[in-house]
Amino acid sequence: MIFMDIMMPQMNGYEATKAIRNMADRPDGKTVPIIAMTANAFAEDVQASLDAGMDAHIAKPLVMDEVIEVVSNNLK
Repeated sequence: MIFMDIMMPQMNGYEATKAIRNMADRPDGKTVPIIAMTANAFAEDVQASLDAGMDAHIAKPLVMDEVIEVVSNNLK
């Protein structure tokens, strides 16, 4: 499971997620759960995370019950 920040230098979280999902030498990159963990909390931010290939979106400040639920829902 990857907790992905959106605002990062060099490559943002959306770009990083797309890169992970398209790694030819790492087939697990297509299935590893990627969860956005960001202060960007508007509906369009959630949709952008999903559009980039993330499995879920958690807004900061973190609510531990929400974190636990999202992690539980994405465990395989």
